[in-house]
Amino acid sequence: MARAETGSMASNSEPTGGTNTAASVRSWLRERIRRGRLVPGQRLVEADIVAETGASRARVREALQRLEAEGLVVIEEFRGASVRRLSPSEVRQIYRARLALEGIAAHDFALVDDPVRKAELVRLQDEMNTLEHTGNHRRFAALNDDWHDLILDGAGNDYIRTFVDRLRLPLYRLLFSAFYQPSRIDDANRGHRLVTAAIVAGDAALAETEMRQHIADALDAVGRLEDDLPA
Repeated sequence: MARAETGSMASNSEPTGGTNTAASVRSWLRERIRRGRLVPGQRLVEADIVAETGASRARVREALQRLEAEGLVVIEEFRGASVRRLSPSEVRQIYRARLALEGIAAHDFALVDDPVRKAELVRLQDEMNTLEHTGNHRRFAALNDDWHDLILDGAGNDYIRTFVDRLRLPLYRLLFSAFYQPSRIDDANRGHRLVTAAIVAGDAALAETEMRQHIADALDAVGRLEDDLPA
């Protein structure tokens, strides 16, 4: 697994643009976790976050407490806050929940008359196809996110979108560091193609079946990585 960054959080940060409310600090930290800037087990030092964002310590503490409620951060007495580690069991539970929810989203999107979004789905699929053998896992990971997001948006169910966003976020660092290897990209994109084809064809039942299988295949791949997951 990737190692936590050392030193100040300022070492590889982006401009915050006056991120000084609790909500904006929370969003800023969530995005850094999402992008792998903050890794499981890494300490979140209040003074560093204050320096980065310009927020008060009270706002930073509030943001960290909210992230703890979301399951992204652990706050320990005398040790402070850190990015939460997931156990293999928790990862499996998250994938099983995603399997059900994203299957419904694919089903519903297939029934929607939205040629613009479906054309964008095809465009994303075409670009992912070109990346299968390039080894550009960073770009593939970004396209994968966009592909899943587009299906969730196209389904038009805000509750599913919210739940899946919360389920996916703790996995981002794990997936980015250990998941998107060349062989896994090929396997994942094979599932993408089947889901995309079913959605574009308007076959809702097949779209749901293929999405559930796609997530199940990802769960199987995670099972093979368990020895590399944090305990």
